[in-house]
Amino acid sequence: MLFWIVAAALTAAVVLLIVPPLLRKPEGAAEERAAYDLEVYRDQLGELERDQGRGLISEAQAAAARAEIGRRMLAIADHGKGSAKDGAKGKATARAPRSAMALAALLAVLLPLGTLAVYGKLGRPELPAQPLASRNLDHERGGPPKNVLAAMDKLKAQLAETPDDPQGWAILGQAYAKMGRLPEAADALGKAVALAGDDLELLGSYGEVLISANGGTVPDEARKTFDRVLAKDPTEPRARFYAALARFQAGDTKDALERWSALLAESHADAPWVPIVRTQIAEAAKALNLDPAKVTPEPLPAQQQPPVAQNQGQNQGQGQAQGQTEGEDQQQMIRGMVDGLAARLEANPDDVDGWLRLSRSYGVMGESAKAIDAARKARERAPQRPDVLVAYASALLSAEPRSSKPGPMPEEAVASLRQALAAEPDNRDALWLLGLNAAGVGQTAEATDLWTRLLAQFKPEEPEYTLIRARLESLKAGG
Repeated sequence: MLFWIVAAALTAAVVLLIVPPLLRKPEGAAEERAAYDLEVYRDQLGELERDQGRGLISEAQAAAARAEIGRRMLAIADHGKGSAKDGAKGKATARAPRSAMALAALLAVLLPLGTLAVYGKLGRPELPAQPLASRNLDHERGGPPKNVLAAMDKLKAQLAETPDDPQGWAILGQAYAKMGRLPEAADALGKAVALAGDDLELLGSYGEVLISANGGTVPDEARKTFDRVLAKDPTEPRARFYAALARFQAGDTKDALERWSALLAESHADAPWVPIVRTQIAEAAKALNLDPAKVTPEPLPAQQQPPVAQNQGQNQGQGQAQGQTEGEDQQQMIRGMVDGLAARLEANPDDVDGWLRLSRSYGVMGESAKAIDAARKARERAPQRPDVLVAYASALLSAEPRSSKPGPMPEEAVASLRQALAAEPDNRDALWLLGLNAAGVGQTAEATDLWTRLLAQFKPEEPEYTLIRARLESLKAGG
């Protein structure tokens, strides 16, 4: 009963808001319009006087404009008098038009009846409230799609069977971090770090997640993590920033200021971390009663900017130009990060994983020669590591021109892959690429052997299994 009382009251309120204005005849509209127009013309006269005073128009032009404005003001005044007389005559008999009255009556009847009819068909007043436990809150809050959650569940099941997979833990941790599930992200990345050893990128991600999970305060585990990074690469900017932040939060403001100042002095002016480092230096200086301007060093000059392509045509939209600028800024930032990594590796050339990251970065940027050179330097320092040998072969293959016809791979790439397979007989990348090479030169038996060994490492429900199986069947068919 309470529901129906409230519904009836709301319907009546809507009717009272809509119907009465239709029954009233607007009064004074013409007078209000005339008053508004007169005010506009008065402003125009004032503006005309100011323009003449500044010498923008001549006396003759000002006189002509005044005459025209005066004529319009007189016309409005005469029209207003006539309307006032007509209004006085018909004021006693002023009524709303018949069409408005008919519409008001129609709305007063149809609104309640229509509302009742629609609710009677679609409404369910007896429906109980949905329990919170039965609601899909992740879906209501715009959570991750079901396919993403399914992939994560599949990855967790795989890690339960093979918990010594650092890459799997790293992927799971990054997925948790993007979903905002920071404690779970920290746990997964911690397991990846324990398995991967001194992977600098992984250590940095782990430290950042620990800090985010701790509300921005650097916990002891994160401090130790960034110290490990600095022990391997003293120039890594992220580790240097957070290591200084840990000292600052621990009360060692002087050491934090020195660390941030050194980082700023060794960074290029267009490096993305420069603004936040400046802010932290100012905060530390104030805590020490120092003038921030005197203790803030100047960064290195900005790195060389790539030439910006000029827009073709003059009718391109502003949104397109803005998107192009943002893309160029992003490319510039990526270029700065890659150049910074290259500079760090020149100072610390024994970082094999760093050379591999640099090679991959150059490959993504389309600089094949630099990618090969970086991979070669990694191979020189770790000639027996299978992943390094595969990376070097991949860099060589990426530099090859694309062809629709299968053919032999470069001898140097094949030799590197065979060396990787000798060091690790189950290396998936080496098995796959050597199989492609054998199939391309007509060595069907060798390709079948390699891909059969590779197929045994996948489960039938995995997409890789289907792909490799199809390749084997194609070989048997003579394809």
